[in-house]
Amino acid sequence: MRKRSLANSDSSPAPEADRQFVTALSRGLEVLRCFRPRDRMGLSNRELAERTGLPNSTVSRLTYTLLQTGYLLYDEQTGRYRIGVPALSLGFACLGSMPIREAAKEHMQRLADYAGDGVQVALGARDDHTVTYLACARSEQGMMSLQLGVGSRISLARSAMGRAYIAGCPPEERAEILETLALHHGPERWPGILEGIKDAERQIAEKGFYGNYGDWHEGVHSIAVPFPTPGDANPDLALNLGGPAPFLTRERMENDLAPKLLEVANALRLHAIQV
Repeated sequence: MRKRSLANSDSSPAPEADRQFVTALSRGLEVLRCFRPRDRMGLSNRELAERTGLPNSTVSRLTYTLLQTGYLLYDEQTGRYRIGVPALSLGFACLGSMPIREAAKEHMQRLADYAGDGVQVALGARDDHTVTYLACARSEQGMMSLQLGVGSRISLARSAMGRAYIAGCPPEERAEILETLALHHGPERWPGILEGIKDAERQIAEKGFYGNYGDWHEGVHSIAVPFPTPGDANPDLALNLGGPAPFLTRERMENDLAPKLLEVANALRLHAIQV
């Protein structure tokens, strides 16, 4: 099993030319991927069509099928769909299949407690042009700064975690990611975003970590390290520490917290090799 199916690579035919590729299944999964935690009221067929780029008629057939199988629920009063319970089982199955996630929790919590109020430590993996949180830890005492949890998706192109992931992934995947992101963000925004991605690559090559100071969200400082995992069946990951800028000064991030985040990454790499 490959970690990532590279549609544009020489060894992978385009989906429409691949006789093993089931287009209907792919489209159904794209509909499920449209739902986000903030979609509390659900999504209509029209909104799903806008997010997927599929025709309304195709989306209607897909939502009907997903409704019949329980993966979607339908509210007749609002005309909107919500994710059904069977989809939740897929998420827990995914998390349960990652031993590294359980091993990371103790290390992450210890670092979050050391860092203090408002700081969050997270472990994430790529999901198309986003990064999905697989585990996170906050200080047991103090305020909550970043309202993000397991399952939250953040920008692959602009966040510290996303840029660290890009810097640490194989060259073929990096090329595919950059091509996809360029199309997603458009010609006006892409040059500036690409410079940030290249800066992350330079920082990681020089220091082992990447510091993002307000480029993702104003007032938020973050540091991140890539965490490639052994074996094709394990997704590559990235570790991140972030919080309010006034509390996490650049000096503290660079000299105090970044070395500790690297220690966590090194401990997890050793664990991954031994498992």
